Amino acid sequence: MRASPERDGAFEASSPVAALPPQALSPLALDAPLAGVASAIITAATRRVARRWRDEAAGGGLPAADDEVVAGLLSALALAVDQERPGYVTELLPRPAAGLGQRLVDMLRAELLRAWSAGAPPVSPAAMLGPLNALEQVRQAIDRHEVRQLESHLNGVQGLDLLVEVIHDLRSPLTSILFLAETLQRGQSGGVNPVQHRQLGLIYSAALGLSSIVSDTIELARGGDELADREVTPFSVAELFESIRSVVRPLAEEKGLSLRFGLPARDRRVGHPVALSRVLLNLTTNAIKFTEQGFVEITCEERPDGPVRFSVHDSGPGVNPDALATLFQPFRRARGRDAYCFSGTGLGLAITRKLVRAQGTTLQLETRPGWGTCFFFELDLPAHAATFSGMPVGPHIV
Repeated sequence: MRASPERDGAFEASSPVAALPPQALSPLALDAPLAGVASAIITAATRRVARRWRDEAAGGGLPAADDEVVAGLLSALALAVDQERPGYVTELLPRPAAGLGQRLVDMLRAELLRAWSAGAPPVSPAAMLGPLNALEQVRQAIDRHEVRQLESHLNGVQGLDLLVEVIHDLRSPLTSILFLAETLQRGQSGGVNPVQHRQLGLIYSAALGLSSIVSDTIELARGGDELADREVTPFSVAELFESIRSVVRPLAEEKGLSLRFGLPARDRRVGHPVALSRVLLNLTTNAIKFTEQGFVEITCEERPDGPVRFSVHDSGPGVNPDALATLFQPFRRARGRDAYCFSGTGLGLAITRKLVRAQGTTLQLETRPGWGTCFFFELDLPAHAATFSGMPVGPHIV
């Protein structure tokens, strides 16, 4: 691997990019040499990309782009692959439009593979691996560069507001997808065969996962510890459980899991039903996600000393001991990557713990191999005089 010319984010003044003639890939000079590019394989593939771009752009098959911009970017791309220096593309001025670099990378990769498959002239696998690996490095560098550009916008004064607005815009279509998928799956719009039933379950599961991420992200932006229902109100535990069951049922059915609900003897309570519902839904969807067979059980149990104990127990494999220390962190170091990312469980569990804490208690965890995982917490929820006769009261509802 050649040494990179980048130093402290600057670009060498002697970089060959400055000497690249955009005209080298213009329609009138497709056979001209590429400045600084020694590889005949890369040169030939780049010329084919230029011809393909010219022909498809003329036919309206590609987005509009200035010919000189495309030519200059292709020249820089060919040089970056040949010299194994992604900076020749990411430091190119003026900046190309977002997505253009990745499109040309895809086209160049396709042409390189097509030349190798055709074998005219024959190219050894070893000779092809070098350009392909270098091209992947360029792709990753473009990705990182575009992420940094987005980050600079989000770091502005209105960055957080913009993010929350985008997340809110996702909520309505996701809610519609969930509703329509469940309606179709239940056969309310006509019969569905077993294959369609399973596909609708997959659609519902994917939309539910995205909807959970939307809600968690909004909670994170708010701080995650402010209750939407700040004043306590009467509510029915049975109604709350029924709403959770209606949401997660398609997801459990898709995996063949049994859903169990245990209700207290006294159904009507006074507390924070919105926050409580969010907590239990997060824990339940998380349990279903990581349980491949068996059950997920949600219970509300009256304790002898007064508080009500809520728990979500699954029959999954249990939490890896190595993950316990970071289980509630909303960002984690992803294995094999340099950047932090939203964890599949970390974001939801972090918000859940904050919401539980905002209700004056603590989220606790018990996990054992072969037994599964149980998240639980206790709340002071005074009984309310009214009664509810919807969901049957008993130890378990399957």
